[in-house]
Amino acid sequence: MCELYSKRDTLALRGKHIGPSCKVFFASDPIKIVRAQRQYMFDENGEQYLDCINNVAHVGHCHPEVVKAALKQMELLNTNSRFLHDNIVEYAKRLSATLPEKLSVCYFTNSGSEANDLALRLAQQFTGHQDVITLDHAYHGHLSSLIEISPYKFLKGKDVKKEFVHVAPTPDTYRGKYKEDHQDPASAYADEVKKIIEDAQSSGRTIAAFIAESMQSCGGQIIPPAGYFQKVAEYVHGAGGVFIADEVQVGFGRVGKHFWSFQMHGEDFVPDIVTMGKSMGNGHPVACVVTTKEIAEAFSSSGMEYFNTYAGNPVSCAVGLAVLDVIEKEDLQENATRVGNFLTELLKKQKAKHTLIGDIRGIGLFIGIDLVKDHQKRTPATAEAQHIIYKMKEKRVLLSADGPHRNVLKIKPPMCFTEEDAKFMVDQLDGILTVLEEATGTKTESVTSENTPCKTKMLKEAYVELLRDSTTDSKENPSTKRNGIYTDTHALLSKRLKT
Repeated sequence: MCELYSKRDTLALRGKHIGPSCKVFFASDPIKIVRAQRQYMFDENGEQYLDCINNVAHVGHCHPEVVKAALKQMELLNTNSRFLHDNIVEYAKRLSATLPEKLSVCYFTNSGSEANDLALRLAQQFTGHQDVITLDHAYHGHLSSLIEISPYKFLKGKDVKKEFVHVAPTPDTYRGKYKEDHQDPASAYADEVKKIIEDAQSSGRTIAAFIAESMQSCGGQIIPPAGYFQKVAEYVHGAGGVFIADEVQVGFGRVGKHFWSFQMHGEDFVPDIVTMGKSMGNGHPVACVVTTKEIAEAFSSSGMEYFNTYAGNPVSCAVGLAVLDVIEKEDLQENATRVGNFLTELLKKQKAKHTLIGDIRGIGLFIGIDLVKDHQKRTPATAEAQHIIYKMKEKRVLLSADGPHRNVLKIKPPMCFTEEDAKFMVDQLDGILTVLEEATGTKTESVTSENTPCKTKMLKEAYVELLRDSTTDSKENPSTKRNGIYTDTHALLSKRLKT
């Protein structure tokens, strides 16, 4: 492979010239990726990794049709959207065709963060209100306006929530306020939003928008209960607000049966504003806000022109169109359904086998594995999750862990992921869980031999020491971060478990 620098020099230069808050995956032993193809990534030594986390390379890394479309248009013209060009209107028409009829007006941006920021502006201009209701553990982008409505980024122990921001409980039926045994969790969670609205109004405040990912990603792969969004939309509309569906991480057919994740909730639910990004350009920076004519006209009436230098440029739109073509030609929605169902069934068998797996949830190629130390208490297995993703990396499988406790293994691979890939991933996970459970003494006595007790006692003592050393919450330590960037805990785990 052709490299400018050795891995060691790249790390040194990154430390010198890249901001320290810009973290890398697997910080104790980061991977240097030099090329990728479809669902595989390759390091500088040519080692192949199965990519189970890259929902940006939606139709596969470096898909030849997408690369060809970008190159062809770049050789011809790239300029801003103030000049007439067919690509932007063709792309807007194609996107609108995938959405409910009333969602027909597009505003192009360069990132999901830009899209969500613009969505807030649209909502506030249309309603004349300011307040925003968001979900706990939500993440909607890195701009200041979005950090303010992203509890995922709130600093632990410090109240940074602004007065105009209201946080509703995440509709999590596994470890949330209302669990799967509740007679109507959708209504119960929606009533929490209703109460927020009533409390805000009693304080003289008005609601501009409710914003939520159609399936919460950073919050731990959360699938809202059926009927929740309909009830929330009813309450929000009653308060004069609008519903913003954030599809940045979960759109473009990832759920399989539907092109957009919000469509899982039925035809009677249609958001007022939809945002999209990430997978939209298969790695090329392109994003969009789609809304109704009424909201668009209200935004225009402010007299402020919306112009974004690079958004909607001919190359970005050519790339976006190519992605839509590949999704259709390769029937990637059907693949997401078929492979997703196959993978979910494999994981359910692992759940029956391994005590560390508390819950398997997901739809299509958007799946979460909630790891627990205790099934009844559902105690998050945070240290174990970090250990597992490092061990999976050693097996050449890339996973990440997220959620409020960083104990949920996230699976959101490129849409060309195959059944063979799914089986390989689960086989590696099975082996790692088996070793880990033997080390922690969580296996049943029937599988232990007469020589096991002494060894198991030693392993359990080491494991207890490990957990005692790794109890510091990463939120309180600015040097640690989510998604595989735990360093000290993993190093200790690996050392202790090699017994």
